[in-house]
Order: sequence, then C-alpha cells, then structure tokens
Amino acid sequence: MEHTKILLDENEMPKQWYNILADLSVEPPLNPATNEPMNPKDLEPIFAKELIKQEASTKRYIDIPEEIREIYSLWRPSPLYRAHRLEKALGTPAKIYYKNESVSPAGSHKPNTAVAQAYYNMKEGTERITTETGAGQWGSALSLSCNYFGIECKVYMVSSSFYQKPYRKSLINLWGANVVPSPSPDTQFGRKIREMYPDTSGSLGIAISEAVEDAALNDNTKYALGSVLNHTCLHQTVVGLETQKQFAKTEDYPDIIIGCCGGGSNLAGASLPYIRDNIAGKTNTRVIAVEPSACPTLTSGDFKYDFGDMAKMTPLLKMFTLGSEFIPPAIHAGGLRYHGASPIISKLVADGLMEATAYHQVEVFDASVTFARSEGIAPAPESAHAIKCTIDEAMKCKQTGEEKTIFFNLSGHGHFDMGSYDKYFSGDLSNE
Repeated sequence: MEHTKILLDENEMPKQWYNILADLSVEPPLNPATNEPMNPKDLEPIFAKELIKQEASTKRYIDIPEEIREIYSLWRPSPLYRAHRLEKALGTPAKIYYKNESVSPAGSHKPNTAVAQAYYNMKEGTERITTETGAGQWGSALSLSCNYFGIECKVYMVSSSFYQKPYRKSLINLWGANVVPSPSPDTQFGRKIREMYPDTSGSLGIAISEAVEDAALNDNTKYALGSVLNHTCLHQTVVGLETQKQFAKTEDYPDIIIGCCGGGSNLAGASLPYIRDNIAGKTNTRVIAVEPSACPTLTSGDFKYDFGDMAKMTPLLKMFTLGSEFIPPAIHAGGLRYHGASPIISKLVADGLMEATAYHQVEVFDASVTFARSEGIAPAPESAHAIKCTIDEAMKCKQTGEEKTIFFNLSGHGHFDMGSYDKYFSGDLSNE
C-alpha cells in the first residue's frame, strides 16, 4: 500500500515566524496590583528582553536567527504523512494527514520554542533558567536547549507525571538539568502547598508558581514557559508554515485542522498560518481544539482575566479558565492538565474562529491504539486527543460520503508513556 511522506529540504524551512497579533486583536496582560496593562519592564526580572518584545509585537513576520535555524535543522523540516492505512482501517473517504513533530530529539514539538527561548536568554547573559513541566515534554525540550547554549536549568515537574513517567525525568537529567517533583520543598510556595495538601498530585499552576518564585529570587535566573504565551505560539508557527509548503506539493488542502490543547502551543503552531488565510478571506478551514474532559478549559471554562499560576504571581491573562486554584485529576495526558489556555487560542474560540471539544481518557486511548496499529507510531496521550477527534470527523465523512481533507498535528510520541498504555491494556485506566 502507498504510504505518502511529504518532505521539504532544509532550504525550505521557514526563515520567519508568523505573528498572528498583526491580524488578531488580543487583550493585553494586566498588572494585578493596578488592573492596568502590564509595563514590559515589569517582566524583565523573569523574562529575556527579546522575548518580552516578541510577546507584545504586532509585526506580522519575525526573522528566525540563523543560530536557531541551525539547531532546527537537526530535525526540521519535519515530515507530513498521508495516513493511508488509518483511512483504510476506518473505511472513510476522508483524506487524513498528520505532521510528525515527534521526530525532534526530545520527541515533541516543544523544542521549536525551547531552542528559541534558550538562545535569546544566552544572548542576554542568562546563567540559569527555571521552568515547570506537565508530562515532561517541555522540561526535556528546555533541558536539551539549555545544554546547547551552556545554561543551567531547573525543572519543576508536576508530581503525578514525575512518578507516572520516570523516564521523562531521566531524559531531563540526561541533558544536564535538575528536575524535582512539584510541589517541592525547594520553594516557599511548594512547602506551603505540601503542608496544605500533603497528598496532592500537583498541577501546572503550582509548578509555574514554584518556577516563577525561583527565578524572581535569583538575579542570575530567568523563567521560561513552554506554552500559553504569545511568543511560544509565535515560535511554533514553523509547524504550520512548513505544512503549507508541504500541502502545496499535493492536490489537497485541509478542510479541517485538529490539535490537542492544554496551554495551546502545538495547536497554535499548526493552525495559525491557516487562520491567517481564513481571516484574509482566502480560505474557510475549520480548526478544532481538543482537550480532556477532566480539564475542560475551553469547553467549560469562563473567558475572563485570571492568573496563570496558583500563587497568583503572574500577570492577569484574558483567557478561558477553570480558575487558577483548579487542580485537575491525575490523567495521563499530563501536558493537558492546565487550568487556562493561551490568550490567542482563547480569543479565537471566543470569536468563533476556532472550535473546541473534549473527550474522556479511555476513548482517547482507544483511538490511540487504532492509530498505532494502522500507522505504526505510538502517540503521546496528549496527541491521542487530536487522533480521537480526527477519527470522529473521518467517520462523519463515512456516513455522509464527503471526501474531506483532515490534518492533525502529531505533537509527540508516547515512548515514555508505556506505563499509561499498560494501565489501559490491563483495564485499570479510568476516565478521570
């Protein structure tokens, strides 16, 4: 059977990131003390200046430094696949494509922004970076990137994932970073949460608070965030920009784009260049954000200003949120256990430019097995949410006879998630 892999050569890798803030008005972050728009200088104690500049920029295209493109070239451009075997297994007339971001050294899309954030910090003389991580994908990507640029890295990993995915922390250690389960005894806020909730599974909101506190108290340290913020979405647009060049080599164009959504960075990366074309009136592609029912931010949250962390140390962000104190169940898609969502993604959903749906854990793993047994790739539990939605949309095409083109972002592999799959096959995996 034909198995289509659409490749680009290194010279076709994008030389610029696309900034949707040139085409979409997003409410600014607010200073919680004044409820006024945040002064960029107020962010300088924890972020590199160039990243702060990118966060607020309305320039449509921002050049990618050659030093970053050189590291990108280790795995970029990533391949786009036509999933013929999945189509046959489903018996659907739909054409299914997926972008394989699992081919990066860290196994996910996260290095697209981790390399950029480490680079800009290196250029400004940062000696140490702190961060949080949910499933460990972001923590391993930042560890890899800090290693490239000679920066010390400290990772606060959500406790449930720290113990569910031991080899993620091993990978973080392999590239030279220090990783601890959050809440940890290493910060004042971590100690407070451990005392208040001794059996907590942790959350990204707690881990963010610890990492921000650490950065704020150490002059040689900056903070890096792997999702949510505008500049992380900006860096991820290499995914969608490459995909557009790859689709140009086929006779197809996506009718539907699907991505899993926690903070929203991989979804933004895959879809924003297409949403640019929708806004310009050139296309009418549906874009669907997929989240876990256990943490249904976009489908059940409120669209309002809220803190990005539990300790309320961050600026207020206008986003869909379940509340900064929400601690979701310890589902295995640890990267999707965030109470909020990117202000960009939130604005797109609020304005009707993007849809959102949610699934329970077991049905997501059902879809993951279908994909693995047809396409041969073991997807991360996060990416499996996009697969579940893709299968549902493909089956709708089977019912109607429509030959739609569906594209989803395979944001990462599940090689370090085998404990989750073991629970699924033994029948011990619950929906929450």
